[in-house]
Amino acid sequence: MEINYKRRFSVLFQGVIVILVLMTAFAFSFKYLAKDDTNEKMQRLERTLQDLRAALHSDSIREYNIQKVMAIIDNFNPTMASNLKYDIANEVYKMSLKYDNLDVDLICATITHESAMTWDPKVKSGAGAMGLMQVMPTTGMYIANYEEITWTSPEDVLYNPIYNIRIGCRYLSSLIDFFDDVDAGLAAYNGGQKQAALWVANGKANGILWAETQFYVPAVLKLYQEYQGLNI
Repeated sequence: MEINYKRRFSVLFQGVIVILVLMTAFAFSFKYLAKDDTNEKMQRLERTLQDLRAALHSDSIREYNIQKVMAIIDNFNPTMASNLKYDIANEVYKMSLKYDNLDVDLICATITHESAMTWDPKVKSGAGAMGLMQVMPTTGMYIANYEEITWTSPEDVLYNPIYNIRIGCRYLSSLIDFFDDVDAGLAAYNGGQKQAALWVANGKANGILWAETQFYVPAVLKLYQEYQGLNI
């Protein structure tokens, strides 16, 4: 059974940090409470403990979301190496923090559908879209420049799952932001901005989007809803 050393080291490191902070807090408490109580000293101690609680809560949220993404990956690609699975999950979580119109569940829903339910970093469509978020090479080359990713070749960049997620999330976020609407953003991601704009202008009527996109939007939203209700 493969051992995820990176994750174990991360957990151990976090444990050491928690212990050190607790020791500092108790030392602080003993030093100041042994003397005359003052409001200022008590407030400083309370702020220290609040900071500790906030740090622990933040780390707990991060680990929960990473475990959730890894569970989703397991459902579609159980043979993926544990360290790669962890790195992908961590990148998905980072993108959910970077873009306020994306969350872990939406990113996962998009990847699940885009990768044809495989979560295979090297999946490629008949149209030439590549990787987890099915990025077209021309789009990838353009966005890679803004992400400060050196473009060597479509295979080197878009089959790298970390780069692919960074590029795909930046593109999806920009489309959702442009239309101020998740549905339209997804439609543009799949079928192009022109068709999505026409769809919105016609009150999202049937028959405007390409047939593939007409199916794509509700399919991703269904996965999104499913992942929102998923507890691990």
